[in-house]
Amino acid sequence: MTFDITKFKAREKLTGRYGQHIGSLKAAGKETASIETAVEGALANIKSGNTRSFVIYGEPQSGKTEMMIGLTARLLDEGHPIIIHLLNDSVDLLEQNLRRFKKSGIAPSPKIYKEILDPAIKVGNGELILFCKKNSKDLKKLIDKIGNIDKKVIIDDEADYASPNGKVNKGEKTKINGLITKLLKDDGLYIGVTATPARLDLNNTFENDHEKWVDFPPHSKYTGQNIFFPLNPDREQLSFKLTFLPDSGDSPKYIRDALCRFMINVAYLNIEINKKPESYSILIHTSGKKADHKGDWHVVESVFSNLSSEQNPKFAKQVEAIWEMAQEIYPGKADSITGYIVDNATRNAVLLLNSDRNDPNLEEASNPSSLFTVVIGGNIVSRGVTFNNLLSMFFTRDVQHKIQQDTYIQRARMFGARGDYLKFFELTIPEALYVDWHRCFVFHKLAIEAIKEGKGAPVWLADHRISPVSSSSIDRSTVSLDRGEMAFSLFDFDADSQSLYESVVESSVDEFSKLKELHLAFGDQVFPEYLLKYIESTSFKGASSVAIHPATSIAGYKQSAGLDKEKIERLKGFFGKTQMQKEKFPDAVHHLKVFYNESGRARLFYKFDGSVQFIKNLISQIERKAA
Repeated sequence: MTFDITKFKAREKLTGRYGQHIGSLKAAGKETASIETAVEGALANIKSGNTRSFVIYGEPQSGKTEMMIGLTARLLDEGHPIIIHLLNDSVDLLEQNLRRFKKSGIAPSPKIYKEILDPAIKVGNGELILFCKKNSKDLKKLIDKIGNIDKKVIIDDEADYASPNGKVNKGEKTKINGLITKLLKDDGLYIGVTATPARLDLNNTFENDHEKWVDFPPHSKYTGQNIFFPLNPDREQLSFKLTFLPDSGDSPKYIRDALCRFMINVAYLNIEINKKPESYSILIHTSGKKADHKGDWHVVESVFSNLSSEQNPKFAKQVEAIWEMAQEIYPGKADSITGYIVDNATRNAVLLLNSDRNDPNLEEASNPSSLFTVVIGGNIVSRGVTFNNLLSMFFTRDVQHKIQQDTYIQRARMFGARGDYLKFFELTIPEALYVDWHRCFVFHKLAIEAIKEGKGAPVWLADHRISPVSSSSIDRSTVSLDRGEMAFSLFDFDADSQSLYESVVESSVDEFSKLKELHLAFGDQVFPEYLLKYIESTSFKGASSVAIHPATSIAGYKQSAGLDKEKIERLKGFFGKTQMQKEKFPDAVHHLKVFYNESGRARLFYKFDGSVQFIKNLISQIERKAA
């Protein structure tokens, strides 16, 4: 045999990594359809060559890390040699993600950016997977090392956090935004990954193209907003346990009781349900102040201390309290449940996650190894941390100012793969906060569903209590804050369609029945079901809260700036006071009307006549390129 270098040059070019990753997930019994959908959507964007910046969005704790591993593998297979993952400014979050990437077996082995800073290490000729925190010092060092390399790909985890430009209306850039821009250069590819993309849209972050956003659908075992915040919440019909607290006051009793109920549910699961004992966690999210977290820690520790020895003067009282709760929750099982708790009370861990950058408890909090794991924390528990086996969440953070959708959606740490024990999961929360949180998710769902169904630019909703993002992040040069209406897909509106629509409008049935007829007649693309349900759930004066108006042709509208008759789009909207017919529908707050053009095409428009504000980014990708 003679040496042939060409054999080994061919081996140097790795391929098939994406297929191997998908295959390994399937072999482990995991679903991959959602991952494949998102990755293929992203690759279609890249291959089209029409965008260099877009967003992949998916619900909190829906498995985005596995998707990003798959996306990285596919990008490498497709010839993109340098993939940079940006993460929140937390060493623990960075290392947690790095461990998961390395465990997947992806090649080349991922590295923290510091591992390549030595001048002796040459970069640019081979493949690299790098991890870097969104920290100005770290980004500057990374830019010094690889800033001049062309065509880098940045995958930005929790992309709506730190990356958007908070000085967009001042003609300046925030530090992190400016450094990421410099890292991208003019030829880089930016892929933002987040559950809350509103800030990226309204901020025009890295000129991302909302027309090219990619949906990462949740897997079949995922429990998210449809479970915890259904459009029509009925406590009797919920799939989990919802316990309301008073809207004011913070007595330690509330945490003690929630902790006891958590231990009771753990005991019941391990005695009656599980084939082998499982460890679970409860998340206590009461304040953003570290001093308050320490106070919560003392309350929790006192309960475990009371149970630690029968010599403790409070032992009998604590045990009796648990027995009485157990008897109420699981009648006839109180003795076995209480005995289990007393026997295992010392198998506990009380972890403080105080948003420190180097918090040693993050791994144990996200994967509980102690039977009764209690996690107490603020900001760091609200983003990027996946809590496996989370069985309870205690939430009393009081909000006097407006709730930001992006912040509160990220705080829904109860979302995830809870299906195996969902009916035992308990959310303890003040009723007023749950109502606000619920409306926050309803508003978010309306916007996200519109993106999924290809309606163009999303419309983000706000009211006196809820805003989609911080006002400083909204690019006021391209964003309309007062359109007050939503539009849906274009559809054919011939004589038959027009006759069908008018027959529904003129029908003698009530307006709710008309809504259902419209949905059935024209379908989900024209009149989406989520909007139908939203209207029904917020019509506080019954059917009189709804007005469905006759169709109107826009053929006679004078051509003007901001009007596109073909697309049936108008900068200032179509719904005015005249169209709302207030004299005919004095109680109506929900208005629907079809506007059609000379080409036989139409759109259904929805307007809410109330305190809800509709916020939309008006810039298109065509306009962006022209600029």
